[in-house]
Amino acid sequence: MIKQDLIALIEKKRAELIQVAVTNGLTSSIAIRYSQELDHLLNEYNRQYIKKTRRVASL
Repeated sequence: MIKQDLIALIEKKRAELIQVAVTNGLTSSIAIRYSQELDHLLNEYNRQYIKKTRRVASL
């Protein structure tokens, strides 16, 4: 996945999570699901782009 596409997905999921949390509360099952989906996207971003940057910088 292209970096910009992944960032766009992260921002979209973050906005969705905020809306769901405002409507249903932070501890609602749907907010927790959206939070987990956002976590997954952030972890994927970290795996693909952040760790690579750290490895290159340490060389």
